[in-house]
Amino acid sequence: MAKSTYISENLNEAQIDLLKYLEDYEILYFNLKELELPKNLISNVNELVENLYQKGLLNRIERGVYAKPNYNNVNVLATYISSNSTIAYWSALHHHGLTERFPNIVFVKTTQRKRDTQILGSTVKFVTVKENKNIGAIQEGYGDDSFTITDIEMTLVDCLDQPRYAGDFTDVIKAFANAKLTNNKLIEYTKTYDNIALTKRVGYLATLFHEDKLQSFINYAKSQVNKRYSLIDAGGLQQGEFISEWKLRLNISKENLLQMAQTEY
Repeated sequence: MAKSTYISENLNEAQIDLLKYLEDYEILYFNLKELELPKNLISNVNELVENLYQKGLLNRIERGVYAKPNYNNVNVLATYISSNSTIAYWSALHHHGLTERFPNIVFVKTTQRKRDTQILGSTVKFVTVKENKNIGAIQEGYGDDSFTITDIEMTLVDCLDQPRYAGDFTDVIKAFANAKLTNNKLIEYTKTYDNIALTKRVGYLATLFHEDKLQSFINYAKSQVNKRYSLIDAGGLQQGEFISEWKLRLNISKENLLQMAQTEY
């Protein structure tokens, strides 16, 4: 709060007018720089929102960004404050019902470099990716209460690409085994990611859990296999059986992968 900002004891006429404006236009959250206010409120808008924040009538999300006190959709607010951003990784796994484990962090994939933050008591982690990885997003919700989130295929590809943001590896395997997946999306996403190790990993798991339905993707993945061995769990140890067909090293055994798919929490 600026030292020169005057905080009134009670609501004054201008503060009431700003609240009425937000109510009339059904504004749930806003960036001060983008708020189109009537002339009588423009000149002292910073003082007005500071007063309303101090009185508990607005929540400050970050500098210059505010939300109504009864608005608590962190997914919307997290993607609102970061351009080209999408709810992803463990948060998307849970949203799609692919894991029962509730993440204590909101994971956001974004092309913008942004520091992790707290929104309404929730920790938000921004994972910066290149433009080619900012794909596979769908819209959830309606109007201003909507946000983008990675679809099921993109969520699983992301989690296998960056397992450290996906919770427990068991969760990812169980999710992959139980998800309804499409050939075209898996081909498109792995091709766009241009990561052979990732493609082999997804291809092997497709063979293990969806061989009858994902044959087109499996054929594509096999065509990408190179001579270098990669780990099935990218975050694990260099150990386990070598699978020559896929040039993968199972640092988690096939039997354990199958068991993970059946794990109950």
